[in-house]
Amino acid sequence: MKAFLILEDGTVFEGIHIGADREMISEIVFNTSMAGYLEVLTDPSYAGQAVCMTYPLIGNYGICREDMESKQAWPAGLIVRELSRLASNFRSDMTIQDFLMEQGIPGIAGIDTRALTKLLRKKGTMNGMITSDESYHLDEILPKLRAYTTGNVVEKVTCSHKYEITCAADAIGKRVALLDFGSKENITRSLVKRGCDVTVYPAFTKAEEILADNPDGIMLSNGPGDPKECEGIIQEIRKLYETEIPIFAICLGHQLMALATGADTFKMKYGHRGGNHPVKDLKTGKVYISSQNHGYVVDMEKLDPDVAVPAFVNVNDGTNEGLSYVGKNIFTVQYHPEACPGPQDSGYLFDRFIKMMEVGEDA
Repeated sequence: MKAFLILEDGTVFEGIHIGADREMISEIVFNTSMAGYLEVLTDPSYAGQAVCMTYPLIGNYGICREDMESKQAWPAGLIVRELSRLASNFRSDMTIQDFLMEQGIPGIAGIDTRALTKLLRKKGTMNGMITSDESYHLDEILPKLRAYTTGNVVEKVTCSHKYEITCAADAIGKRVALLDFGSKENITRSLVKRGCDVTVYPAFTKAEEILADNPDGIMLSNGPGDPKECEGIIQEIRKLYETEIPIFAICLGHQLMALATGADTFKMKYGHRGGNHPVKDLKTGKVYISSQNHGYVVDMEKLDPDVAVPAFVNVNDGTNEGLSYVGKNIFTVQYHPEACPGPQDSGYLFDRFIKMMEVGEDA
């Protein structure tokens, strides 16, 4: 069956329908990872977006449910050059086509994903529609595309209630409060692996409830959407900032902490999404290859140096990749130290967070 990807500038790509048989409108973004499509599909940070995978063959090793980063898939759609109908992997539970059908995600294959990516890099992220309706009318569709916004998608992806994940009885026993703005499972795994008991809180939990549980440290997770949409959350994060509890924030959490302390954020032209982004540690001069997924960034021109200073920078475009807060046991990064998919170069940041909780000062 034919399918069409229609962009808000009027560009139309014709391909083959894959996945669920339904129409969708969303923001269109691209990811440059060569593997890890299941982790991309189950990353809540993609809520409200359709993902174009730049690697030309997607699905060849199937779907292994153990590798899922959440209990369901979140992107609005999937765009690929070629979708593998067969899976060659002894761990595979099903094909990617069956997974897309199960999860209700429509998609399109057989288009020139390189041309689409180049267009998004040139013009910036655009909204788009995937449809199998051959009688579509651009004059009816384009106003809908231009009017679309992702909205406050954090409320869609956060957990519904507080829950706990405990580690082995002989572990260090540090208690970490994890605010779930769309948290990936590997954040929790990374903490439990290091001997922490983790209590996961819904995104809109009041600071007073978190503090009443007396955590040794607080983590602010990744998540989707425009951070400025999270006004109530930002107010609660400000209260957490005022305490002396060590805080480590990732991705959206990094942006929310910046907004809570008077800084600003802005939308990037096409964002960073992939497993090959170099970031430089400004303290040591070392460069790490990182996994990233974000369309917004902290504005360095509006950062108060008495509140926070840059800790990491993107080697490619010079945008901020992390902050260290002055006089506070708080550090935040824009990229994903828990990776999955992607390199594990930055996993040491979890160790740094553990040490902060142990010694009470930034290590």
